[in-house]
Amino acid sequence: MAKKLGRREFLNRSATIGLSAVLGKTLVSGLTGGPSFAAAADKVDIAVVSGTDYGAMTAKAVELIGGIGKFIRPNSRILLIPNVQSKNPGTYTKPEIFRSVIRMCREAGAKEIACLSYLTPQHWEGAGLDKIVREENITLKLIPREDIHYRPVPIPGAGALPEARIMTEFFNYDAFINMPVTKDHAGNKFTGTLKNLMALNSPSLNRSAFHKLNWKTDPNDIAHLDACIVDLNLALQPALNIVDATEIITTNGPMGPGDLIKPMKVIAGLDRVAVDAFCAGILGLKSEEIGTIRLAYLKKIGEIDLKKLAVKEVKV
Repeated sequence: MAKKLGRREFLNRSATIGLSAVLGKTLVSGLTGGPSFAAAADKVDIAVVSGTDYGAMTAKAVELIGGIGKFIRPNSRILLIPNVQSKNPGTYTKPEIFRSVIRMCREAGAKEIACLSYLTPQHWEGAGLDKIVREENITLKLIPREDIHYRPVPIPGAGALPEARIMTEFFNYDAFINMPVTKDHAGNKFTGTLKNLMALNSPSLNRSAFHKLNWKTDPNDIAHLDACIVDLNLALQPALNIVDATEIITTNGPMGPGDLIKPMKVIAGLDRVAVDAFCAGILGLKSEEIGTIRLAYLKKIGEIDLKKLAVKEVKV
């Protein structure tokens, strides 16, 4: 596994020998997962918090895995990547969760907290997150969809997506927190932390390269979509994943409307594969049968076997 580079080291090296030369098997974009900490005896890999106060649940989940200061540095510029794809119930990241993460980042000393999105103001309004942006006084940058606003990032070892195209503005930040809602998906039946990173990739590439003609029905086209999602995750590494599993759709995803269940849970963890494996179980799915999770495990992005990890569940 390639050594993870700190931002300063990454920028120094990429300036002299080029981006693709410093990106190894587990590619990072210069946005590493924050400072390293020695594993403690009571280390928690995945925190699962149930309750009715979404903000308090989010804060508790992050506390259980070591606190926000374990994942971001003071005076850093932090990106938050919530899901605002649809306004239908169970399809977007809850505003209370979004607000809680903003406040934790601020308390940890973040210099700037921002969101980048190629979706419209109406998407943010429909999800209720535009109000949080204004009230918490953070930055929302709406990125045009044209490819000129996205930087090519080669992906060595990719199976289906040899090159990502990441928002150029993304490279001005020090770390990002991945904040999906887990839910059904029309093609591969599941969306979570791995798929949410498509929010940083060129929308034209998402459409043209990821989605073949029969991506909802043809097993080969679905497998191709899975492979592209996993390859993208080789190029991007969140500092932390915080998943909304409070109210989620189990049909007609990812846009809805669909059948709703209300697990009333917030899940936090660093390992995208493990977090998605846990969330798949919430939807009644077997993680080894979900293409993105299985392939990401085979690509060594994370651990699929939850028995090998410390999972802590509490109620608040």
